[in-house]
Amino acid sequence: MREGIIIMFLIFFISSCATTGKETIDKASAHYQLGVSYFNEGRIQMAYVEFQKALELNPNDKTVLNALGVVYLEFEDLQKAESAFLKAVTLDQNFSEAYNNLGATYGRMGRWADAVNSFKAALKNPVYQKQELAYNSIGDAYYRLGRIDEAIESYREAIKRVQDFYRPYYGLSLCYNTKGEYGDAATAITRAINLDPLFGGDKDKATEYFENKRLQTKNEELKDINDYLEILKY
Repeated sequence: MREGIIIMFLIFFISSCATTGKETIDKASAHYQLGVSYFNEGRIQMAYVEFQKALELNPNDKTVLNALGVVYLEFEDLQKAESAFLKAVTLDQNFSEAYNNLGATYGRMGRWADAVNSFKAALKNPVYQKQELAYNSIGDAYYRLGRIDEAIESYREAIKRVQDFYRPYYGLSLCYNTKGEYGDAATAITRAINLDPLFGGDKDKATEYFENKRLQTKNEELKDINDYLEILKY
């Protein structure tokens, strides 16, 4: 299954502590913004240092906690990532990005039922603008749980919101393949490859990519890749 992590940093800094002085907030904001720059440059350790400095100055800032959680995911420290995201959503129960990241963390832990609950929590925010991401992730989790029809429904909900979103089509191809609906599986993966900017509709390029990737992959994702390669032969 595709990577489910949503790495999304807000371009502004939200203070969650009304009593924090303006000078302190400004310093925390500067550290946060520098951390975002480092992260985008791939300098993850430097980003971590800056986010920690920002959090020391303003310990209850949900945005910094979410950013730190993403860094912990990069470090594969799933327990600390979970803790950071949980604190972020405790501070703001409408913080959909943090709920999505929490769900992705649970997915890495293999806690798929918890992942579904987190992704659904992200959808409770009526003004969340990236609902397709949550629905796609719910589809991924249901697929892992063997709840194929519910996975298909979730992927379709993602597509309803963004029709050229390629990821749910990959998920649909796996679901249809599992159900033995091979024609629908082939149609779905063709649609995915046509929309995926990595391939631009080139099936040969996609096949080569999956062939190479399966040499570096294991466990559940390896099965997905093998299934993609099989579906591409239909």
